Amino acid sequence: MSRPIFPIKLNDRSNIKKVYAVVSGKGGVGKSLVTSLLATSVAKRGKQVAVLDADITGPSIPKLFGLKTNALGSEEGIYPVKSNLGIDIMSINLVLDNESDPVIWRGPILGQAVSQLWSDVIWSNEDVMFIDLPPGTGDITLTIFQSIPLDGIIIVTSPQELVSMIVEKAVKMAQKMDIDIVGIVENMSYFVCENCDTKHEIYGESHIEEIAASYGIKNIAKIPINPAYAQLGDVGLIEEADTTHLDAIVSKLNI
Repeated sequence: MSRPIFPIKLNDRSNIKKVYAVVSGKGGVGKSLVTSLLATSVAKRGKQVAVLDADITGPSIPKLFGLKTNALGSEEGIYPVKSNLGIDIMSINLVLDNESDPVIWRGPILGQAVSQLWSDVIWSNEDVMFIDLPPGTGDITLTIFQSIPLDGIIIVTSPQELVSMIVEKAVKMAQKMDIDIVGIVENMSYFVCENCDTKHEIYGESHIEEIAASYGIKNIAKIPINPAYAQLGDVGLIEEADTTHLDAIVSKLNI
């Protein structure tokens, strides 16, 4: 677990054993999908799981899990909303009057909001928390890396040519902050035709193995293009999705 430079105190009633951040160098690679699938996979293994949606300006975790009710609170703190599988979830969308209201805040206020989601929420007896970070290496990501004790990060990417540059940015930031890289997930890696059972690399040939090897990253997972993910996410049933493609990552989380 990394030592925070500017640690944020947890709520006195919180207890989190492991914390992993899910990061990406750019948007549109399916980071929130991967976060939700990781949480679902671990929850189905009988562990108590939490998800902190740190993408303040573009929160999508509540939608993926089909959460309709706002988070409640007391003098002791804010209580996360539970999913169908019992995953504890907190997102800015769960405290807004209307989930479609835009969050128009500058960087320092965004960082403060994320800090409060960590410190003011009662995360009770969590075996593992996944933090869904916004894309890039901006204020929120820096706040998380500097203030929260991370056991590691999972990098999400896609098989396009610029992937090496995207991965390199995330890797170098993690290395500078002395944070372990658990593995890389290549989303939209390929498509398997239902009629001919042939694997098609729609976005070009994957080079994720070579890229991972160049940075000493051993654990790789590939998620195919599957319309079922979008369909289940749109109706808030992501917990019913197939998570087997992430087994290589989940097995290394040391939970």
